[in-house]
Amino acid sequence: MNRPTVGLALGSGSARGFAHLGVIKVFEEEGIPIDYIAGSSMGALVAALYTAGQNIDDLYKLSTGFRRKYFIDVTVPKMGFISGNKIKEFIKLFTYHKNIEDLAIPTAIVATDLQKGEKVVFTKGSIADAVRASISIPGVFVPERIDGRLLVDGGVIDRVPVSVVKDLGADIVVAVDVSEVNKNIEIQTIYDVIMQSIDILQVEIIENREIESDVMIRPHLVEFNARSFTDIEAMIRVGEEEARKHIDKIRSLLE
Repeated sequence: MNRPTVGLALGSGSARGFAHLGVIKVFEEEGIPIDYIAGSSMGALVAALYTAGQNIDDLYKLSTGFRRKYFIDVTVPKMGFISGNKIKEFIKLFTYHKNIEDLAIPTAIVATDLQKGEKVVFTKGSIADAVRASISIPGVFVPERIDGRLLVDGGVIDRVPVSVVKDLGADIVVAVDVSEVNKNIEIQTIYDVIMQSIDILQVEIIENREIESDVMIRPHLVEFNARSFTDIEAMIRVGEEEARKHIDKIRSLLE
């Protein structure tokens, strides 16, 4: 390969993470290569579906039919309200029961070790297990246990996994941050409390990610409710629009 390699770091952001699809579609249309990809939380789900072989048009259709109620399996609250079995079956089905090492693009999925406070990066093993761990919003989903570790949302420790995609081997890192604090949101449920708290905790950390990445794409999604899986098509379009603003810079880095 006689060009720099490009790595895409897809951040957490709950429903707003569908904007990642818009970024990927623009990369495809503009011929921007994706040699490595890493994701946290919703970014991990999008990364896994895409690298497993789902084409971007099918992912657009799949996302617009995505409804939270289809994937929620409420359990007796102990470590979370949602058991996460339905979403894991969804992931297995649409990633063709593959392992991470079988993906078309080298991929890393980020989760958080709840007991040790450590970042856990999956580059092999079951996609469904790793993504299920990465999307485990604390207090909402029951944590996923893998190899004796109790794992929760990757966004807790690394909202936009820039360093992870660098470690995979990327020369140029394009980060996509789809999460921001909505200061006008009505806090009505425990889910709102948890999600808003995580967003606030991550504000200062994400500033360092911008410095570490070569390009930071930030779709302006604050008007969309990250807690509700509605307006998905509009969020994807915002991802497309913001990605197009950075194409010239990415091309210049490649040259």
